Amino acid sequence: MLKDLIVFQKAYELLKWIHLVTARFPKAEKFVLAARTENAALDFLEAVIEANESVDKTASLKRAVLALEKLRIWLRLSFELRYVAIKQYEYGAKMADEAGRLLGGWNKRFGGAKMQS
Repeated sequence: MLKDLIVFQKAYELLKWIHLVTARFPKAEKFVLAARTENAALDFLEAVIEANESVDKTASLKRAVLALEKLRIWLRLSFELRYVAIKQYEYGAKMADEAGRLLGGWNKRFGGAKMQS
């Protein structure tokens, strides 16, 4: 079952956290950086769901890897622009790293896309 898949659980928790954090971004950033950050988290979760349901998981895992990398970059930019506090950034980076490690293990198991460090 999907809810039992640990990488799904981590992606889901990351999305919920991102949604709460981006809701506090300045109004000027709601439709740019906040939207891109949240969309990357949504894309990551969606790719995990697709990979779980697919026989050939390669394409979905590649999309998950790319979405997670985008999410990390948008989160770092949000921190550097001071929309995210240091503790929030550390927490979000830790969540993204944990999800990335799980995704990497899943990816390795199915011989999919190369992971970036």
